[in-house]
Amino acid sequence: MRILLIKMSSMGDVFHTFPALSDAQLNLPGLVVDWVVEESFSQIANWHPIIDKVYPIKLRAWRKSVFSADTRSEMKTFFETLNQTKYDLVIDAQGLLKSLWVGKKINAPIAGYDWASIREPLASLFYQYKYPVSKNLHAIERIRELFALSLGYRLEDNAPIIYGLNTQAWLKPSVLTDDILDQPYVVFLHGTTWETKYWPEENWIALRHKMEAEGLTVILPWGNEEERLRANRIASHAQNDHTPQGGIRAWVPERSLTVNEVAQILNFAKGVVSVDTGLSHVAASLEVPMVVMYRVTDPKLVGADGSKVIRLSSPCAPLYLKKFTKPDQVKTSLKGLGVKEVLDQLGVCKS
Repeated sequence: MRILLIKMSSMGDVFHTFPALSDAQLNLPGLVVDWVVEESFSQIANWHPIIDKVYPIKLRAWRKSVFSADTRSEMKTFFETLNQTKYDLVIDAQGLLKSLWVGKKINAPIAGYDWASIREPLASLFYQYKYPVSKNLHAIERIRELFALSLGYRLEDNAPIIYGLNTQAWLKPSVLTDDILDQPYVVFLHGTTWETKYWPEENWIALRHKMEAEGLTVILPWGNEEERLRANRIASHAQNDHTPQGGIRAWVPERSLTVNEVAQILNFAKGVVSVDTGLSHVAASLEVPMVVMYRVTDPKLVGADGSKVIRLSSPCAPLYLKKFTKPDQVKTSLKGLGVKEVLDQLGVCKS
């Protein structure tokens, strides 16, 4: 049986899909899955061993120039290529009108969420098979349930989350300097989209010193200029000389790393400390011990999840505050997210 999965974006969405693929692989030996995914995530989709073909789609770019002759030619070629393969079923795990549009261009029946379960209910009217899945479940569990219903197997109650990524052949990336390659390290994922999600720099610095005292190097990836400057401030703030023997205290890459490079670094980490950011889902999928701090966002439905993920939430987590509007919110949003709480949960330090 060969199916086509439509789950195009965002990064978190892509990683939330992996456990459903592992379930399907376990329950349906011989199943082959191809995946339509946004071009920027196409390499990630290949990390799961059940995936055969990945079709990178430029939907975001197409929508900006839909009347362009070049765009229309690209779209025509894309769907002609897709339809060269015969599919038994298309699973629209996105549940949006845009993903329906993609699915309707494939010569196969479509399965998806029913009217009460889907994000954009009109899309469900055009599915050949539609299934009820509670909106109160975490996104990972919703996709797992959709796959099970669509493909005809039963998920056991409280079945563990298994990402099942094919990382056995991964090596530490060459971007790591020689004095880090053989040193134990932890990764700080400090960059995020909202200022209200940030963890104070003084906390990162204090945590870094604790890591150094245990002989651990700290790695600070960054994705833009603001994050680079913050990483350098955290790395350069001196306290005591806790330099690991033969290594360095903290390392900031000279350039912004690719998702693949960050994933390879995360894969060999002793631990990860993260704010609410897309890269936390990468670490979760690699089953690296990780503490994720949710200062103003609720992890209940879309937070990073996995066998080695510990989530710390403040009392403000359910509020989704993009701006602090009351004086006490800044302090309240950090309650339960102190350096001690992170250390206690991470478990990489002896004291």
